[in-house]
Amino acid sequence: MENKVDHFAHKSKSWDMSSRRVQNAKGIAGLIVKNIKLDKSMELMDFGAGTGLLSYFVAPFVKKIVAVDNSPSMLVEFENKCDEFSCETEVIEKDLSTETLDRNFDGIISSMTIHHLEDTAALLSKLYGMLNDGGFVAIADLDSEDGSFHSDNTGVFHYGFDRHLLAEYAQEAGFKDVTFSLASTINKPHADFTVFLMTAVK
Repeated sequence: MENKVDHFAHKSKSWDMSSRRVQNAKGIAGLIVKNIKLDKSMELMDFGAGTGLLSYFVAPFVKKIVAVDNSPSMLVEFENKCDEFSCETEVIEKDLSTETLDRNFDGIISSMTIHHLEDTAALLSKLYGMLNDGGFVAIADLDSEDGSFHSDNTGVFHYGFDRHLLAEYAQEAGFKDVTFSLASTINKPHADFTVFLMTAVK
């Protein structure tokens, strides 16, 4: 853990300042709330929670959100504002690409995280194993793009995703009812990028 690089250390303070980022999280959260029957007994994991933008908008509908991220600086920002959340919160610093978390959840939400993990199929299998029976995943990320979304592709393993391929990975992991929706469009000066929400159940 000592020599682990926090790629987001220089971004954590300003991460929430981008209205584009806030609008993206709000759009994703709105679609999760619309597509999934959430209730106040549920404990969710926000995988790659960052500063908690997605969690913030989902919090009013659930009992507890466990924020999991491998960036300590992002999680500090999450903790700084967790008293503003409308549910219980817990923060766990962990890299799920290399480590395991022996917990089970009613659902796992994630926004713009899985393109930073190399082995998508292995990740989906791991997430499947962390769900209670009948639990769900709601994963938002970029549709396939040309690599120009990020100004710096350090730590980026996928230039978005082909929805059909991602659905195959999810089904191979054991997920059922894999569904895709358009969550938002991120307008950048040089191009527009679409963000999907994939939902599936165990």
